[in-house]
Amino acid sequence: MIQSLAISDVKLITPKRFGDARGFFSETWNSKLLRDEGIDLEFVQDNHSYSAARGVLRGLHFQNLPHAQDKLVRCTRGRVYDVAVDIRRGSPTFGQYVGAELSAENWAQILVPKGFAHGFVTLEDHCELQYKVTDYYAPECDMSIRWNDPAIGIDWMIDPSVVTLSEKDASAPLLSEVECGFVYKSAHAGSGQG
Repeated sequence: MIQSLAISDVKLITPKRFGDARGFFSETWNSKLLRDEGIDLEFVQDNHSYSAARGVLRGLHFQNLPHAQDKLVRCTRGRVYDVAVDIRRGSPTFGQYVGAELSAENWAQILVPKGFAHGFVTLEDHCELQYKVTDYYAPECDMSIRWNDPAIGIDWMIDPSVVTLSEKDASAPLLSEVECGFVYKSAHAGSGQG
């Protein structure tokens, strides 16, 4: 099942899961099926993130041009609140965010396209995220935006006093201070993703 979130370029994808007394089986990515739904991406790298405690917040992260990444994120252990922020200049939803709970139980995935910053916070201990990306890690293009930027106003669904951050994320700049190359293209002009 594929549904658009409030910012329609961000998709929530819930693969079918077939279970019995032994456990379950699921196709978590099928390029042909998703291409038939208009999602035509070539993933080149898989990443796996583990967070030991509730309240670990990672983000808001993105790779700038020319190494921008689409991300397909899923939670395979525990429960997180996952967020995408529109950072495409000229977009009608610039600086706005959408979020969804991802968990091992609900089996949902979030597709975060190029031109969006991504972050998540763990809602319980021992969370693992796995995500696919469409370009390789490029440290020179690795950028961050402050997780609690008041202009974005993200409700992280958790008490901010319990949040644990990396030093890099704690000192990230505000969106207004970030120079990135993403420009919104309307559906009439192209993909709208970069």
